[in-house]
Amino acid sequence: MAKSQQTFSKIEKEKKKQKKREEKQKKKEERKANSNKGSGLDSMIAYVDENGFPTDTPPDPSKKKKIKAENIEIGIPKSEKVPFDPVRRGKIAFYNDSKGYGFINDDETQERYFVHVNGLMQDVVENDNVSFELEKGPKGMIAVRVKKI
Repeated sequence: MAKSQQTFSKIEKEKKKQKKREEKQKKKEERKANSNKGSGLDSMIAYVDENGFPTDTPPDPSKKKKIKAENIEIGIPKSEKVPFDPVRRGKIAFYNDSKGYGFINDDETQERYFVHVNGLMQDVVENDNVSFELEKGPKGMIAVRVKKI
């Protein structure tokens, strides 16, 4: 008598494949039931309320504000001409004499600027109060014409 060609592992693999097909079919039916296809444009529209937040309800026309086109500023508003002093004041935050560079903290803006030994007019050490000017360097603004105060 001949043995069956199906082994135990083949039967198990077939069961797993059948189970996967059934799960896939169930997921497909769930997606079909839960889809809102054909429900129209209203379900897809989002509105913006008076505070700028997205919402699904249309805005209240009574809260509408009239804005004149002349009052809308596009770009940076023109600043008043303030006399600009190119000479700034600051304090040496760090200076390495052997390498010939350091950093200056600006007193007004609290920004830190790089300073090289070539930009020094006098010898400086850390915590010296100095006056300096700024120039554009390869990696940003650098302090030049640095003098002790």
